[in-house]
Amino acid sequence: MSFYFDQLIYQIGFWFTWLLIPIIVEILPATTYFFKLIKIAHLTDELKQPLKLPMISIILPVYNSADTLYTCIESIYKSTYSKELIQIIVVNNHSTDNSFQEYKRAQEQFNELRIQWMDTDQGKAQALNAAIYSSIGQYVVNLDTDGILHTEALNNLMMYFENNPNIDAATGTILTQKKLIDATKKNSLRILQSNEYFEYAQSFLAGRSMESQNNQLFTMSGAFSAFRRNALINTFLYNVNTVGEDTDMTFQLRDRLGKKVGFCFNAIFYVEPISGLSELYLQRQRWQRGEIEVVQKFMKNKLNVRHFFKEFMISRLMIDHTFMFPKLIWVVGLFVLLFFGYSPIVIGLSIIFMYLLYVVYATMNFVNAGLLLQKFVLEKNYLNHKWWVVFTMPLYNMLCSLIRFIGIINTITQKASWQTLNFKDEIKEIKQVITNDYHKFKEDKDNG
Repeated sequence: MSFYFDQLIYQIGFWFTWLLIPIIVEILPATTYFFKLIKIAHLTDELKQPLKLPMISIILPVYNSADTLYTCIESIYKSTYSKELIQIIVVNNHSTDNSFQEYKRAQEQFNELRIQWMDTDQGKAQALNAAIYSSIGQYVVNLDTDGILHTEALNNLMMYFENNPNIDAATGTILTQKKLIDATKKNSLRILQSNEYFEYAQSFLAGRSMESQNNQLFTMSGAFSAFRRNALINTFLYNVNTVGEDTDMTFQLRDRLGKKVGFCFNAIFYVEPISGLSELYLQRQRWQRGEIEVVQKFMKNKLNVRHFFKEFMISRLMIDHTFMFPKLIWVVGLFVLLFFGYSPIVIGLSIIFMYLLYVVYATMNFVNAGLLLQKFVLEKNYLNHKWWVVFTMPLYNMLCSLIRFIGIINTITQKASWQTLNFKDEIKEIKQVITNDYHKFKEDKDNG
């Protein structure tokens, strides 16, 4: 009996050691944030309507956006914000489709709006920079053309700024379009899109809500961000040499100029859902590359593990990068341990326990997101309808972690961001390497 008891203690101690990293790094902070966000949601005050609303300039960078440009401008037109106080600058980035015809159609249909067209050099950052100099508004709002604004988004965003004079830039909430998700016929793709919808809800309504409390927002969303113009023109504008120009701008404002970057949770912008695994693969690698490039630029002389609990960027990087390695090793290592005589039952139970921990993590984010969406009845009902996603999110998050891990490797081994291969091409290269190695091994064996 003593032998079995000792074995039990040994097994528990071994697996608890393996579980320490995710518990300390993710589960415990998530629990703390859960209760803080509940408090924040209940203490959210009604903002005062300013006596005079400001003029805003909305920049729409366009690259082959014929399919979505008109709908995007239409959502601005349907906004509750006064049309007399809106300037729209459509910035063409070498489009080769019918984007200009769609712009003309919108200009004729929504003649109450002040809309202008600009042709610029290639690249989103160049397009944004050119339009900033042509803006006349007190505030500058950047929108991606593959999305649509909630009717109250602009009004809520301007009220947020006017009630918080210490905030010079802010991002809104990004969610994916519900109708497009529901219209997806392929079940596997619809499940992927539903997980993406919940990921956006938790990363904005839970994640950015907490980050903005202490001016620790890592990045404003390039799809929907806004600035006081007088703060924006004091930056170096958008960096044309990185794929993470939105993250670079966030660091410029906060770290170089000492400005405060906020988050307006009730300003919602709806983007198109992911089209498939290949797009997810390229997107997350691009985000990972942008994060690394910006960190190298702004923090290369400040990185020190001793500041993990003091400097939010150090802890963010440790979680996003350093702890990604043991997390992936943990998953792979579990199955390898079967060959070293470890009990399949114990390994199976540990996997179930870890999975349930991440289900609890997803559930806490689900509750927080629902609390902040209380005044958006349709959105909250849709979120509630997707309750089952808390059970698939652990697998989705692991997939995204794996892609980001590959992104880190590609960033190290590839010099140019446009060299990133899509998922299918990367698999082909992996198969080719394995095949070549096998043939070489066989040749060496035959010759040996």
